[in-house]
Amino acid sequence: MKQATLKVNGMSCQHCVNSIEKALKEIGASARVDLKGNSVTVEYDENKLSLDAVKEAIEEQGYEVA
Repeated sequence: MKQATLKVNGMSCQHCVNSIEKALKEIGASARVDLKGNSVTVEYDENKLSLDAVKEAIEEQGYEVA
């Protein structure tokens, strides 16, 4: 499993956390969202999923990955 921490802008509440976690779970990644730190730590299998796919899943929820 590979781990990456991404800076994510636009998160402001628990709904934001839930939507990101759900989106990443749907593509096969697990996430820990740090609302105060504006970051998401993601664990994923790099043989099945790329970091670009992870970023895209977050961006599709309306957030900006910096």
